[in-house]
Amino acid sequence: MPGGVRRMAGLTGPRRSGHAVAADQLAAMALPLGDDGVVVGNDADGRPWLAGLVRPEPYEVVLVGGLWTAQVLALRLAGAGARVAVETGRAQVWTSLVQAAGAGQECMALYDVGRVPRLGPSVSSPVVVVRDCGVRPPRGRVTSAPWQSVLTLLPYLSPTAPRLLRQASLVGVQRVSPEEAQQIGRLMQIPEQDVPALSTLGDGVTLWCTRRDRQYALTQPTDAESGLLGRARRLD
Repeated sequence: MPGGVRRMAGLTGPRRSGHAVAADQLAAMALPLGDDGVVVGNDADGRPWLAGLVRPEPYEVVLVGGLWTAQVLALRLAGAGARVAVETGRAQVWTSLVQAAGAGQECMALYDVGRVPRLGPSVSSPVVVVRDCGVRPPRGRVTSAPWQSVLTLLPYLSPTAPRLLRQASLVGVQRVSPEEAQQIGRLMQIPEQDVPALSTLGDGVTLWCTRRDRQYALTQPTDAESGLLGRARRLD
């Protein structure tokens, strides 16, 4: 992966303060220990990289990339216990995923653009709204809130993109044109020497960044994800 990229230190899930339990209570514990978040890919050393996409405060994520990656993230978020609301004008490309993810449970639902209802997020029932509304998404009727994150998918940059990137807490960038790479580099304060790499990224590779930190991650699908979504691809 391109050099000169700092290891991401601040984008894993929120850390919790430590707790002590008696030794005889350990067998009753069923919760995983470690950072909160979902695996969005592997880092340059092949280690899983987790991103905390569900938080106790409003959290906005923008992915300038392909439908495949957005769907993998939606599937993994649902598997991690979030309720996923997909706001889209192309329901046909999401229907099979929503049906497969549900397995009899209402963990993922489809809504037309502008028709997402109030979802009542809470610490025990967090929500992620995935907005697949084209290159000029209208302002969302349902916005980010505590325990309710919003992930906006942009297939490429448009005049509305700078506003969305400036407002985002986390931005994912997949392969873009050299012109788009320059614009994203300015908006996200990416070092000039790293900008050309954005137009050469392979399918499944995403640069996740804030204005302080950056991390490349390669999303590798599980067998189940490959069977449902196919191989990684940047273009829909």
